[in-house]
Amino acid sequence: MTVLSVRDLRVTFPGGIEAVRGVSFEVAAGEVVGVVGESGSGKTVAALALCGLVAAGARISGSVRIGGTEVVGADPATLRRLRGQEVGFIFQDPATTLNPVLRVGRQIAEGPVVHGQIARRQAGAVAVEALRACDIPDPARRVLQYPHQFSGGMRQRAVIAMALAGRPSLIIADEPTTALDVTVQAQVLAVLRRKQAETGAACLLITHDLGVVAETAGRVLVMYGGRVVETGPVGAIFADPRHPYTRALLRSVPRVEGGQSRLDPIPGQPPTPVDLPPGCAFRPRCPIGRHRAICGIEDPRLEPSPAGEQRSGAAACWPNHPHPNPLPPAGEGDGARTVACHFADEVESAALEQAPAQVGAVGAPLLAVQGLRVHYPVRSPVLRRAVGAVRAVDGVDLVVREGETLGLVGESGCGKTTTGRAIMGLIRPSAGRIMIEGRDVTGLSRRALRGVRRHVQYVFQAPYSSLNPVLSVGEIVAEPMRIHGLYEALGGARRVAEVLELVGLSPSYAGRYAREFSGGQKQRIGIARALALQPRLLILDEPVAALDVSIQAQIVNLLQDLQAELGLAYLFIAHDLAVVRHISHRVAVMYLGRIVEQSETEALFRSPTHPYTQSLLSAVPIPDPAARGMRERIVLQGEIPSPARPPPGCTFHPRCFRASDVCRAEWPTFRPYPGLPTEVACHHAGPPVRAEAA
Repeated sequence: MTVLSVRDLRVTFPGGIEAVRGVSFEVAAGEVVGVVGESGSGKTVAALALCGLVAAGARISGSVRIGGTEVVGADPATLRRLRGQEVGFIFQDPATTLNPVLRVGRQIAEGPVVHGQIARRQAGAVAVEALRACDIPDPARRVLQYPHQFSGGMRQRAVIAMALAGRPSLIIADEPTTALDVTVQAQVLAVLRRKQAETGAACLLITHDLGVVAETAGRVLVMYGGRVVETGPVGAIFADPRHPYTRALLRSVPRVEGGQSRLDPIPGQPPTPVDLPPGCAFRPRCPIGRHRAICGIEDPRLEPSPAGEQRSGAAACWPNHPHPNPLPPAGEGDGARTVACHFADEVESAALEQAPAQVGAVGAPLLAVQGLRVHYPVRSPVLRRAVGAVRAVDGVDLVVREGETLGLVGESGCGKTTTGRAIMGLIRPSAGRIMIEGRDVTGLSRRALRGVRRHVQYVFQAPYSSLNPVLSVGEIVAEPMRIHGLYEALGGARRVAEVLELVGLSPSYAGRYAREFSGGQKQRIGIARALALQPRLLILDEPVAALDVSIQAQIVNLLQDLQAELGLAYLFIAHDLAVVRHISHRVAVMYLGRIVEQSETEALFRSPTHPYTQSLLSAVPIPDPAARGMRERIVLQGEIPSPARPPPGCTFHPRCFRASDVCRAEWPTFRPYPGLPTEVACHHAGPPVRAEAA
């Protein structure tokens, strides 16, 4: 049974800006359809339009039918009923979805009560059961709490509970795991899959994570430039993409099962609705149609492939013949494929023989951290006396050598960023030593520390907030040189042009402002600023976390090239293990302020010995539908303990599948593991055991 039917959906904003251009698809009961594409492709706008939630002033045309009810042109009462009874919407950011001044239980039951699905006296019991069904511990207590008392993963599960409380026939999940760690993401996706299967609801899953789609969806819609450019069964799309964009998107994804190799990025930037090129929107970035006249004149239709061809499917590409019904039927996951490309038959498989990365020589230790601690006092509210401490970093030892990349990974809140900022001197350590080129810089004055910072630079996570909006790009890049009094000595404007070219930007951009650039270009500007002083060590704090996968690949390749050319050392802080595998020589795994395992990259990914590392690696989604159900998955139970109240003994023992009495009493020493270049802090370190996997 078709739950959602969309025909020629168009969303136009004031000024004639068309953000969604003729989208058509169907979703059947019990089916999961993934929608993928880069930022600006129209995914979220299309999803909001399905419920009539687009901004005031936008014009929606076409047809959207949910359970037989037409959404386009519906009156407010009809839309309210649909949103309350038929559609469960899971938004990307649970912090903005949940009302901070209302208890979580009230918010979960509010919809069913308002729409008459349950009596008000039943609200408490319904909320408790909804949280229990979404694997939130102690639900009777949690329903009385406020959103700020929930962790990020718990908030997202509460949003899922709220969306499903009314047993909707359609679930729309808009980037439901984007801001979550891989372990929490695995928990949330497991809950979403189970609840969707139990209710038999149709599900539209919007994401940029191709691994999540490969492991969750049955069919895929690929969007670019406001329209669907390819559809089909998930297995067929991933194994044999028909559109050049789909192929390029798949080839640019870093894979946790890969090695230290170069990624294959999509050149250029995705278009915005304001500056769509004529003809095919992908033409300026397309290796097949870039120089073909028809691609610049006519936008290809979304069509099935010609009958009788070995590669069955449908595409908007010129060699394909017109078809009277280009819409793929809902639920027909075995063969219905469409693609919008004039030359779909020339698209090769997405399989990629990745070129090895340029590898420079690794030299002597450049950075050595010994026993680093950063504790923040917890004070009583009245007398302001210290009554405890938040142990953000609690005894970290690490070494970064010349020309080497050390990846620092772990869940949010484990202390990765605090470690990086303490090394940079942005946070004063509570204890320990930080040695740079053999010099202890821990207790240096601000004036003395400035000299050290010339050789150690920081690249921040958010390129949008780390660049001064009132300075031109040239002034941003020159600012560190001026602060250190080296502007003239390093070449001034010539040096600015030099580093801009080094990161792949034209020197002519020096007079423009940060707001005029895309996210990937902003991150390149941030890297150029860091390189201006000719540093020897870069601390890269989640440098690609906010970027689309295609732009992410460009930045990762750039960092590898710069390292090989300049001999730079990197401390690469990230939670994306696939990216870390591609760029790192060694990896340190951090949990609740401490390093629990450290090894050479290949050894750690091939033979993890700490239960926490094993659970992290098993939770990473792999962009290969053929691997669905074949991987051993370790889903961690419970939440990360508070660093203000760490558990006794090994801090991982409350979540560990190997924990014993000794783990609850003693913190394990950090020691070499026999037969591997690995150091690990675990009483029961060893290879994964099949019976332990979930």
